[in-house]
Amino acid sequence: MAKSGGKKVVVAALLGNAAIAITKFVAAALTGSSAMLSEGVHSLVDTCNQLLMLYGMRRAARPPDASHPFGYGRELYFWAFIVALLVFALGAGVSFYEGISHLRHPRSIERPLVNYLVLGAALLFEGASWWVALKAFRAGKGDLGWFQAFRASKDASTFTVLFEDTAALLGLLVALAGVTMAQLLADPRFDGYASLGIGLVLAIASLLLARESKGLLLGEAAHPELRDAILRIAADDSGVRSANGVLTVQLGPDTVVAALSLELEDALSTPQIEACVGRIEAAVRRRQPDVAALFVKPQTAATWRERMFRLRRNGADAGTER
Repeated sequence: MAKSGGKKVVVAALLGNAAIAITKFVAAALTGSSAMLSEGVHSLVDTCNQLLMLYGMRRAARPPDASHPFGYGRELYFWAFIVALLVFALGAGVSFYEGISHLRHPRSIERPLVNYLVLGAALLFEGASWWVALKAFRAGKGDLGWFQAFRASKDASTFTVLFEDTAALLGLLVALAGVTMAQLLADPRFDGYASLGIGLVLAIASLLLARESKGLLLGEAAHPELRDAILRIAADDSGVRSANGVLTVQLGPDTVVAALSLELEDALSTPQIEACVGRIEAAVRRRQPDVAALFVKPQTAATWRERMFRLRRNGADAGTER
């Protein structure tokens, strides 16, 4: 369901952006509007980004093999990072260039009505794509706040499209304001200011996307709910004295590798230990299908606490260095 929903979001954004990009370029050619040209480049970049996301989703869906025993889920995170770089380098870069160029050589907008019609249609199409992405994102965010949910999300396809569409809507509003002010005040420089504003919106969106994609690409922990579920499963087994803790790594939107620390009952024989581990693994596979691999390490609770203390200390030291 998650994979299908993510693909639906990306395809909806692709179709909408492709149609809007063509319309904006035609309008820019007819009117000479700098803001409209920036918006056309923005939509073209977004269209290419959706193609890259679909490619990344297809690559990430490949089954595990000898060279990638846990699958290719991180390919989606890699392409999401590339998308963030493209938004910054092409979308924001071209908008800044076009805005500065228009301010240096202002040119009055011709046929302003064309701009208004195109911007109005673009707002409708982008709004429809944004609504599809918003519903998919909201379905998975639970009780978290919007920014918290964005930071916690592991589905790069959904939050990337949502951020792109949000930036697109803001850019359209900036373009509309620039075109309107340029016409009302008979000052074409406002068209250039709008291009600079669009570039700023895209730069902020791309930096946020790059930061989140980088974290997922390097390997973030899975949701705490999954960790707690694994601990409950382990603690319920009769052969477990103490379920100490779980370390997880998110390898893709639906792929997690987990390492479980257990203190087993002393009286267990080797076959009984193997049976205990087998029961836990089977229960985790049944209740948490996202866990692609579960590694069980028998150790005392004191050893686990010492390990976690070192991890927290290393995290505090890294934060101090930053």
